[in-house]
Amino acid sequence: MRILVAEDERVLADLVAEGLREQAMAVDVAYDGAAALERLVVNDYDVLVLDRDLPQVHGDEVCGS
Repeated sequence: MRILVAEDERVLADLVAEGLREQAMAVDVAYDGAAALERLVVNDYDVLVLDRDLPQVHGDEVCGS
Protein backbone atom coordinates (compact mmCIF):
# COMPACT_ATOMS: atom_id res chain seq x y z
CA MET A 1 0.00 0.00 0.00
CA ARG A 2 1.29 3.47 -0.88
CA ILE A 3 0.40 6.35 1.43
CA LEU A 4 0.94 10.10 1.36
CA VAL A 5 1.05 11.88 4.72
CA ALA A 6 0.38 15.62 4.32
CA GLU A 7 1.06 17.34 7.64
CA ASP A 8 2.89 20.60 8.36
CA GLU A 9 4.02 19.65 11.86
CA ARG A 10 7.19 17.77 10.92
CA VAL A 11 7.54 15.76 14.12
CA LEU A 12 3.97 14.49 13.87
CA ALA A 13 4.26 13.76 10.14
CA ASP A 14 7.50 11.86 10.64
CA LEU A 15 6.07 9.83 13.54
CA VAL A 16 3.01 8.85 11.53
CA ALA A 17 5.19 7.92 8.55
CA GLU A 18 7.54 5.89 10.75
CA GLY A 19 4.66 3.94 12.27
CA LEU A 20 3.20 3.17 8.86
CA ARG A 21 6.58 2.09 7.50
CA GLU A 22 6.94 -0.31 10.43
CA GLN A 23 3.75 -1.93 9.09
CA ALA A 24 5.42 -2.39 5.67
CA MET A 25 3.67 0.55 4.02
CA ALA A 26 5.35 2.73 1.37
CA VAL A 27 5.04 6.26 2.74
CA ASP A 28 5.83 9.69 1.33
CA VAL A 29 5.55 12.87 3.40
CA ALA A 30 4.58 16.39 2.31
CA TYR A 31 4.94 19.25 4.77
CA ASP A 32 2.67 21.71 2.92
CA GLY A 33 -0.25 21.69 0.53
CA ALA A 34 1.78 22.61 -2.55
CA ALA A 35 4.16 19.69 -2.02
CA ALA A 36 1.20 17.36 -1.46
CA LEU A 37 -0.36 18.42 -4.76
CA GLU A 38 2.94 17.86 -6.58
CA ARG A 39 3.26 14.34 -5.18
CA LEU A 40 -0.37 13.53 -5.98
CA VAL A 41 0.21 14.44 -9.64
CA VAL A 42 3.31 12.25 -9.92
CA ASN A 43 2.33 9.21 -7.85
CA ASP A 44 -0.72 7.02 -7.38
CA TYR A 45 -1.57 6.71 -3.69
CA ASP A 46 -3.96 4.29 -2.06
CA VAL A 47 -4.44 6.55 0.98
CA LEU A 48 -3.96 10.23 1.76
CA VAL A 49 -3.56 11.17 5.44
CA LEU A 50 -4.40 14.86 5.23
CA ASP A 51 -4.14 17.77 7.65
CA ARG A 52 -6.80 20.27 6.58
CA ASP A 53 -4.88 23.30 7.90
CA LEU A 54 -1.81 23.13 5.63
CA PRO A 55 0.31 26.14 4.62
CA GLN A 56 0.53 27.35 1.00
CA VAL A 57 -2.46 25.30 -0.25
CA HIS A 58 -5.26 24.50 2.22
CA GLY A 59 -6.02 20.83 2.82
CA ASP A 60 -9.55 21.27 1.45
CA GLU A 61 -8.07 22.31 -1.90
CA VAL A 62 -5.70 19.33 -1.84
CA CYS A 63 -8.63 17.03 -1.16
CA GLY A 64 -10.67 18.55 -3.98
CA SER A 65 -8.00 17.99 -6.62
